Amino acid sequence: MTEQKATNITWHQSALSKLDRERLLNQKGVVIWFTGLPSSGKSTIAHAVEEELYTRGHLSYVLDGDNIRHGLNKNLGFSPEDREENIRRIGEVARLFAQAGVITMTAFISPYRRDRDKARHLLEDGEFIEVFVKISLEEAEQRDPKGLYKKARAGEIKEFTGISAPYEEPLNPELVIDTDELDLEKSKSMVIQYLEEKKIISKE
Repeated sequence: MTEQKATNITWHQSALSKLDRERLLNQKGVVIWFTGLPSSGKSTIAHAVEEELYTRGHLSYVLDGDNIRHGLNKNLGFSPEDREENIRRIGEVARLFAQAGVITMTAFISPYRRDRDKARHLLEDGEFIEVFVKISLEEAEQRDPKGLYKKARAGEIKEFTGISAPYEEPLNPELVIDTDELDLEKSKSMVIQYLEEKKIISKE
């Protein structure tokens, strides 16, 4: 558990509730947590969902792993300890977005179940949607748009998930999207259909 270092602080309660904000936006504030190996398609699917939601009049936002490491988490590396802190911070940020009524998507490898479970426990039941973007290591290496697997195989990148660092698959995710088999359109549709079924957004 992260130590609370600040003292003499008080939580200030807003006059507006999460429900108030959800009514304004005509949607439920949730966190859709995409997890999977590098090059599995997490960010691509998340941004496709974001665009679809926008066309349907819904407010959403993608917290992308690389983007977050350019700012909020720029002081973190890829050791197990830094990965844990990376996910802790983004879990807290995602919770705040969801409290604002935003459909919040995170696209992080987030390789450890314990860290993902901690993020889940920050939210109420039904507010955390874990999406396992499943792919074979062979297919991920073939895609490898950034050339990172090749560098990891050559020993140029240390602690690279799937090669020199572990990835712990989710045990009970809300959704499994197998990108070995499914194209982007079908993958996006699975997420949108789930949101409709759970009444997070209304059906068209």
